[in-house]
Amino acid sequence: MNAATEALTLAGPCGPLQALRDRPAPGTPVRGVAVIAHPHPLFGGTMDNKVVQTLARAAVQAGWVALRWNFRGVGTSAGQYDEGRGEIDDAMAVLAACAGDGPVVVAGFSFGAHVASHVAQRLVAAGRMPERLILVGTAASRFAVAPIDPELQPRTLVLHGEQDETVPLASVLDWARPQHLPVTVIPGVEHFFHGQLPLLRRLALQHLS
Repeated sequence: MNAATEALTLAGPCGPLQALRDRPAPGTPVRGVAVIAHPHPLFGGTMDNKVVQTLARAAVQAGWVALRWNFRGVGTSAGQYDEGRGEIDDAMAVLAACAGDGPVVVAGFSFGAHVASHVAQRLVAAGRMPERLILVGTAASRFAVAPIDPELQPRTLVLHGEQDETVPLASVLDWARPQHLPVTVIPGVEHFFHGQLPLLRRLALQHLS
């Protein structure tokens, strides 16, 4: 992301996980750690995805240490794709290694939003409420995205492109409707937010600040 990006190797359930960490500018009070999950490993998803990088930039600008990592089987991370189950465990391992007991933000894009929803669910069940949750392009048509705890809903931002060709907007609305969970729809935007990454960063920054 920038010259200060720190490459890490973290202990995961299947072996080492390749990760990158970015910190707020020197002198900026650090509010906690934001973990950001990337898109589907079998369709080119990595921690270097532009949407993931955009979320990391917003987190850093808002005073959060940003942690992104490659799921098992991606890059130099050990293991192989596990249909989302093991990837949730990977995310929990990243949290355990880097976030301690402090405040956390959980975020994800596409498949990563599915993972993030389950990470949030596990944290709430353990009595650890995330400070914020951001789900972008949530893969509700392809995976069983976890419901959002009512107490966490006011701290949750769900963003989706009106013209998302990968995950139809209707599937996200079908997931959100029973929960009465608001979805922010970006008119004219497709799955990867081409040409609208500055808008994505602004919305994420507003939510995290």
